[in-house]
Amino acid sequence: QVQLVESGGDLVQPGGSLRLSCAASGFTFSSYAMNWYRQAPGKERELVATINRFGSSTDYAESVKGRFTISRDNAKNTVYLQMNSLNLEDTAVYYCNARIGLGGQPYWGPGTQVTVSS
Repeated sequence: QVQLVESGGDLVQPGGSLRLSCAASGFTFSSYAMNWYRQAPGKERELVATINRFGSSTDYAESVKGRFTISRDNAKNTVYLQMNSLNLEDTAVYYCNARIGLGGQPYWGPGTQVTVSS
């Protein structure tokens, strides 16, 4: 079955950096785009970054452009989110997401907590 497992969340000071990882299994990872979402307390879940199946095209929410970088390693079935210059507004649970199959059924990991605080 499809599994997505995030890791790398932590408590970090403003201006700091973190790298999140998402290990995927149960599907042909290299055939699908991958996404990172986040959900802050009291807010809706929002799309943060997307990468195509080849890793050659990426897209970002305006709020993270220039600070976050999404990448993938198809040999390791893993997608990453490098987060730099973190600020208080980046505090959220970060989720890995893939839409798989002809119908694009969404799959989610359990999430990893990122807390930016001084």
